[in-house]
Amino acid sequence: MRRIPNFVLLRAFEATARLQSFTLAAQELHLTQSAISHQVRELEEYFGRPLLVRHNRRVETTLEGARLQQSLGRVFDVIEAACNEVSLAPTAQVLAVHSAPSFAAKWLGPRLPQFMHDNPDVTIRLSSGAAPIDLTRAREVDVAISYGSAAQRPGVITVAMGAERVAPMCSPTLLRAGTHVRELINEVTLIDSQLSSITWSDWFAHNGMTLPNRPRPSFDRAALVLSAAVDGMGVALETTRLAERELSRGDLVILGDDEFIPMSRETHFLSYRADDGNTDKVRRFRDWLYAAVGLET
Repeated sequence: MRRIPNFVLLRAFEATARLQSFTLAAQELHLTQSAISHQVRELEEYFGRPLLVRHNRRVETTLEGARLQQSLGRVFDVIEAACNEVSLAPTAQVLAVHSAPSFAAKWLGPRLPQFMHDNPDVTIRLSSGAAPIDLTRAREVDVAISYGSAAQRPGVITVAMGAERVAPMCSPTLLRAGTHVRELINEVTLIDSQLSSITWSDWFAHNGMTLPNRPRPSFDRAALVLSAAVDGMGVALETTRLAERELSRGDLVILGDDEFIPMSRETHFLSYRADDGNTDKVRRFRDWLYAAVGLET
């Protein structure tokens, strides 16, 4: 049995703390101001400590109240989303996608409007996280897109989303007329991408060069690495798939495109439960994703 206060009390407190007013909370919840005040007081008695500081015309949260309000806000958002899904049209489907953060922000997000336009009866619920997700346990997730590697598990189908070129990229402002790219890359700042499967040591060895012995800034997200490169911090070594928009806009250029030996790796992986592979929503998303990255279904 869950040890939590009455939901009515939590709802009254969350509204009051969010709106900073008993009056506004009463209007939102269609109750009297007195009822809201009594419910919040009862919740404070439950915890044995004040959650709000009452002023003449407004209220503010105590430290404990602020923490509770933030947590309740997230929980109520989830509840609201779940209720909205139940009220969808009978033919509507909800597809829960969990993605590596940089892939979600840099590649998947910009393309989702097209998928939604072509599949209006499929509602996407997107979450992100760097750690690989276990679909045998996370039953609330339909498909997962991981970065770097994907653990092979019984009952889960995992497919590499094609080889991706990994190349040094920088802002055009770093280029210097008359300076050869091999000389330039030995002088500029190199940015480490902590989760990348290809390191600067790998890249320099691949090109028969010695890695310069100097400090390198480091970031744990490919999106942060690319953003730093756009800002002129130095040279990023990342997959060009994630940098498509920056390259097309001219915010980034591939350094030594015709000079250095290309490198590629299978970097992103799609996973879904084997028994869900033929469900309509998973099949449609999988086929759309394969087409978008140039894989055959």
